[in-house]
Amino acid sequence: MSIHDFIKKQFIEVIHWTESEEGVLAFRFPMQDMQISTGARLTVRESEMALFVNEGRIADVFAPGLYQLSTHTLPLLTNLLNWDKMFKSPFKSDVYFFSTRLQVDQHWGTANPITIRDKEFGAVRLRGFGIYAYKISDPRVFHTKLSGTREIYRVADLEGQLRDTILGRVAATFAESNIPFLDMAANQVELAKKIAEQLKPAFTDLGLSLESFVVENLSLPEELQKLLDQRIGMSMVGDMNRYTQFQVAQSMPIAAENPGGLAGAGVGLGAGISMAQGMVNAIKPPAGGSPAPPSAAGAATAGETKFCMACGKTIPRIAKFCPECGQTQG
Repeated sequence: MSIHDFIKKQFIEVIHWTESEEGVLAFRFPMQDMQISTGARLTVRESEMALFVNEGRIADVFAPGLYQLSTHTLPLLTNLLNWDKMFKSPFKSDVYFFSTRLQVDQHWGTANPITIRDKEFGAVRLRGFGIYAYKISDPRVFHTKLSGTREIYRVADLEGQLRDTILGRVAATFAESNIPFLDMAANQVELAKKIAEQLKPAFTDLGLSLESFVVENLSLPEELQKLLDQRIGMSMVGDMNRYTQFQVAQSMPIAAENPGGLAGAGVGLGAGISMAQGMVNAIKPPAGGSPAPPSAAGAATAGETKFCMACGKTIPRIAKFCPECGQTQG
C-alpha cells in the first residue's frame, strides 16, 4: 500500500446516516482504520441526533443541521508518528447517530392475569393489552445506559425492558384505581392516563419520552367470564312472567317445524307454560299481602262438639244432621 493510498484511506470528510431498515434506534458510524479530518462535515437530518465521542468521552450532541468538526489531534501527524504501531492512532473519535422519530405501534399485554380486589366480585384476575409510542429524547443518557458502543441498537433490544416496566405500573395502577371491573371499560381513557403518568419517569430515566399510551381492552379469564355472563343473564331475565312469554314466542317457530306442527307440540308446550306459571305464582306474593292466620274464634268453633238428640253420638256442634242416624239437629 502506497503512502498516498494510506492517507486517502485515513481521512473522513463527510459523516451522515440514513436509516436503512425499520426499528433502528442507534447506529455507530464506521470508523475502523479511519480518522475524522479537521473541518469534516457532519450532516444530521430531521428525526435524527448525533453524538460525538472523542478520546472515549462524549464531546457534544448535535441536533439536525450541518456542522464542521475539529479533532483534538491532526490525523496525518498522528499516523506518521505512530508507524511502529502499524499506523494505528492511539486516539479514537466516534460518531453515533440516534433516530428521534416516534416508535409507534409498540404492543404491551399481560401474559398472566393480574389479581386485584374488586368492590362487587371480591378478588378478580384481570387481563389487559394495548399499544404505546415513544422516542429518544436524550441521546447522552440513552448512549450511556443502553446502546453503549454497539454498532447498532434496535427496538427489539429494548422491547423486553419496556414491557416489564409497563406491566409493573399497570398492575399497581389497577390495584389503586378502586374502579369496579364492570366500570373499567367506561374508564379506559382515564386508566391509560394514570398509567402513562406512572411510566413517564421510568422512560425519562432511560433517555426516552413516552408519547402515548392506550388501553385497548380489559377482560377476565375465560372461566371467570362465563360466570359473569351467567350473572348478567340472570339480571337481564328480571320479570319471570315476561321471560316465560319470551321463551314461548321463541319456541313457536321451532314447534311449527317439528312433525305434527304446533298441534303436536301443543301438549308439551302447554305443560311447560303451566309449570312456569306455577313457579311464578309460587314465588309471587298474593295481591292482598300475606294470608291472615285463622282467627281464634273460628278455630274454637270448628273444634267444639255436641250430642245427637236422637242417638246420643258425639257430633260437631255446627252439624245440621247426625252422620250416624241422620236425625235433623236443632
